[in-house]
Amino acid sequence: MRLALVADSEAYPRFVGERDAPRTAGETLALRSLNKMTKAENILEQAKSFRSEIGGDLHDKLTEAVYTDASAIAARAVSNENQTNNFHLDQTLDRILTSRLYGFPLMILMLTVVLWLTIAGANVPSAMLGEFLQGTVFNALHSLANALSAPWWLSGFLIDGVYLATAWVISVMLPPMAIFFPLFTLLEDLGYLPRVAFNLDRLFKRAGAHGKQSLSMMMGYGCNAAGVVSTRIIDSPRERLIAIITNNFSICNGRFPTMILVGTIFIGATAPPALASFIAASSVAAVAILGIVFTLLVSAFLSKTLLKGEASSFTLELPPYRPPQIWQTLYRSIIDRTLIVLKRAVWMAAPAGAVIWLISNIFIGGESVASHLIAFLNPFGLLIGLNGVILLAYVVAIPANEIVVPTILMLTLNLAKSTLAQNGVMSGLEDDVQIREILTGIGGWTLLTGINLMLFSLLHNPCSTTIWTIWKETKSLKWTAVSTLLPVILGILVCFTTATFVRLFGLI
Repeated sequence: MRLALVADSEAYPRFVGERDAPRTAGETLALRSLNKMTKAENILEQAKSFRSEIGGDLHDKLTEAVYTDASAIAARAVSNENQTNNFHLDQTLDRILTSRLYGFPLMILMLTVVLWLTIAGANVPSAMLGEFLQGTVFNALHSLANALSAPWWLSGFLIDGVYLATAWVISVMLPPMAIFFPLFTLLEDLGYLPRVAFNLDRLFKRAGAHGKQSLSMMMGYGCNAAGVVSTRIIDSPRERLIAIITNNFSICNGRFPTMILVGTIFIGATAPPALASFIAASSVAAVAILGIVFTLLVSAFLSKTLLKGEASSFTLELPPYRPPQIWQTLYRSIIDRTLIVLKRAVWMAAPAGAVIWLISNIFIGGESVASHLIAFLNPFGLLIGLNGVILLAYVVAIPANEIVVPTILMLTLNLAKSTLAQNGVMSGLEDDVQIREILTGIGGWTLLTGINLMLFSLLHNPCSTTIWTIWKETKSLKWTAVSTLLPVILGILVCFTTATFVRLFGLI
């Protein structure tokens, strides 16, 4: 039987009289051929329409466009002695930002300016948030608990423990992050951060590491877990392992608020008021640069001992400079970074506050569990220029670096049984001056303690999320342990060396 091909309402060819019957191989082949013919006809019609719009000299216009592009490229790349060179902003910026002479000083200056803007701009909103959350809301919650006749242990656990730790994290972390992340994102969008990686490439090659490690290191400044995952761009297993182990030396966004606060209340306080913010920002920038130094030194050590090998080469493509997109930058930095990090900090601060309240209110032999732990850790902590409170705080804060300072303050107040601390309560901390008075007056901190806390914040174990990510990426308990313990060992050695040097020469 001879069949006729027609198109139904859906423009799909079918065989008349055979609409529901199974198709043979020949029928299927015929359908495919028809579809190809239809597509070819459509493409041909589009080409004819395009050619009619351009006119009859299509070949001439294409040739002209090719030569125009070639001439523009040649004009930018070739110089003539008798011709004045045209000014190109992107090339001029690259010659300055990636030069051997100006590249690193500009990088340090840029980081210092960003940190200075963060420190100078966060003081007032932090004080306002602290007064509202730790004053107005805190007192209202206690009034509500009293009206409901809630037992002391329940109100203490929920309000004095869980809520107050969370409120402190929000009031201290939110303003700096809301300033720092948009500025950092702006540098990223402008195309400056790849230039920083380009400058660092030569140093990583000399250290026996892969040049792409500079990119994963830059990613670590946002989150060390993300920095570990980003090492997948490194093809060499040896060099990727070096990048994973050393990524913790990049100060993640969870550690920057601690750095900024300690730098402000200890380093900045030693300078005149007009220069306090700049000196504090310079101290944080110095610690960040020290992290790069440790990254290079440890990478060189690993490449010559446990992970021997030659550094492989790669090509780094610098993206073009882009004009700032303010609203997009604000959205990305606030939604994708600030709020996500703050959410993680709150999730970790709430259980940490509960743990601190419990160990502060469970007594053994007339002393709280916290007091026993601090007394046990204190001799070693003082030896390395810290104290037992700080060491216990870092144990409690393993889930997240963001809660280190709140934990330190709550433990300090509880241990001293001060007027601000009642059964592990932390209240009335509304500005940096009061925090400094508590740490120096009640906790016995000195400038050495503040400096070593900044150093130990740089050189200590990764957070639990990063440790888990390292294990997922390496599938090796050995290298996960090395990545976790190596920074702690370095942190202890550096703090001990600093404390010994300062005490021998009486510098502080």
